[in-house]
Amino acid sequence: MKSFAIAFALLLVASTHAQQGYPTKPIRIIVPLAAGSAVDNAARIVAERMSRNMGQGIVIENKPGAAGLIGATDVAKAAPDGYTLGGFNDSIMTMVPNMTAKMPWDILKDFEPVSLVATVEWGLVVTATAPEKTAADLIASAKKAPGKIDYGSGGNGSPQHIAMALFASQAGVQMQHVPYKGATQAAVGVGAGEVLTAMQGISTVKPLIQSGKVRLLGVTTPKRMPQFPDVPTVGESGLPGFEFNSWFALMAPAGTPKGIVNRLAEEVKKALEDPEVKAKLDAQGLTPRGTSPEELGVATKGQLVKYGELIRKNGITSE
Repeated sequence: MKSFAIAFALLLVASTHAQQGYPTKPIRIIVPLAAGSAVDNAARIVAERMSRNMGQGIVIENKPGAAGLIGATDVAKAAPDGYTLGGFNDSIMTMVPNMTAKMPWDILKDFEPVSLVATVEWGLVVTATAPEKTAADLIASAKKAPGKIDYGSGGNGSPQHIAMALFASQAGVQMQHVPYKGATQAAVGVGAGEVLTAMQGISTVKPLIQSGKVRLLGVTTPKRMPQFPDVPTVGESGLPGFEFNSWFALMAPAGTPKGIVNRLAEEVKKALEDPEVKAKLDAQGLTPRGTSPEELGVATKGQLVKYGELIRKNGITSE
């Protein structure tokens, strides 16, 4: 018994020392999405500043596939030592789990929340030649022709699909879903007039807005965006109370020491306070957040319930 107590004490001391000296080697952040996506861009911007502040390299590793399940599974199975983290969007965290019967992990049990890093702000767009000028116009068109207005998304169960399903549900209209192979392809489809409309992350459609190929009817933020001061919110231009955005959050494998989790959350917040980081995120249509691990945990649970109800109500699947 005495030898066990001594061994336990030595283990505790070693663990505490490891946390105090953290990090002593490069950190890997697995992003289960393609390079160039909004989450990937945000991860690289924030990680670069965190790396400088922490004095250790931070490597971004893209592992897309299976709606993010492949990369997220690697994070769940990684050693809980703070050297493998996940850069997840809210689709991976709260949408996919509501559409997949056999999940390889449980977002609430197999991961430690670190921090909500940034939100990707979204907008409602139509092809440039469309007669609709506001969200109210689009709703009116959909009511006149139930099921005839088509919208594009990045695929069945994608955030674009969920966002427009939420819009249609709150507006009380029926619209036709046209899934593409990705968010960018769906945005291009709107620009080419293949589909009339889409709900998209601003960073994805900004080049098309600037080139005049799509028209931004409204933003889905609570208030107007500084980038588009003349564009109303969807809430004020046709659907009161409507809001939608997507997340970029940092997660760690379950069992990662609390001291390391808190240190990472503090480093995220510190990086987001840097003016250069803020400017870069703003240029991507991203809003810096920074939360405690506890706040991210509460938000994740809330979104799981919210999207679960929406997905079941609309019969949305990832098939």
